[in-house]
Amino acid sequence: MRLDRLIQTLLPHDAKFYSFFDESARILVAATEAMTKIPGLTREQRIEAARKIHELENQGDDIAHKIFTELNSTFVTPFDREDIHEIASSMDDVLDTVYGTSSRMVLYKIEKCPPEIQQLTDVLHKAAVELQRGIALLSDLRRSEDIQKVIRAVNEYENEADDIFEQGLANLFEVEKDAILIMKMKEIFVTLETATDKCDDVANVLETILIKHA
Repeated sequence: MRLDRLIQTLLPHDAKFYSFFDESARILVAATEAMTKIPGLTREQRIEAARKIHELENQGDDIAHKIFTELNSTFVTPFDREDIHEIASSMDDVLDTVYGTSSRMVLYKIEKCPPEIQQLTDVLHKAAVELQRGIALLSDLRRSEDIQKVIRAVNEYENEADDIFEQGLANLFEVEKDAILIMKMKEIFVTLETATDKCDDVANVLETILIKHA
C-alpha cells in the first residue's frame, strides 16, 4: 500500500459518508422495485407509482447534495474525494434515469408493454440490489472478494440487459405496425437499458476504489 494510502487509512474519517451511501443505495433499490411494478399497472396506478419514484428521486438528490457538502467540509475522507463524488453522481444518474423512464410510461400513455420491458425492469432492480450490497461493503475494503462478486454480478446484469434490449427491439419492429407506438416503446427500451449501463458505472467506481486500496 502506498504511503499516502496508509496515512489515509490510519487517520480518523467522517463516517457520515458511509451512512449517506447506504441511504442512497436504499433509495435506489426502492425506486427500481417500484419500477418493476409499472408495466403491469393501470394508467392511474402508473401515475401514482411514477409519483412515488419522483419522491424517491428527490430524496436521492438531497442525499447527493449532502455528500457534496460534506466533501467540501471534511479534511480526511475514507477514500479519494473524486471517487466519493463519482459514486454520489453515478447513483444519482441511475435514479434520474429510472424516474425519467417512469415518467415517460405515463406521458406516452402506454397501454400494454412487451414482455421484454418487464424483463428489463427486473434486471435493473437486481443490479440495484447488488449495488446496495457493494455500497454497504465500502466501510470494510478488506472484504475485496465480496465487493468483486458484486462488481461481476452488476456487469453480468448489464450484459443481460443488453441482450434483452436487442431482442425486445427486434420483436417490436417485427410485430408492431404503429410507427408512433414504435417510437414511444423504443425510447422506453433505451432509457431502461441506459439505467442498467449507469448501474455498471457505479460498479466501475467500486472497482476503481478497490484497485487504489489494493
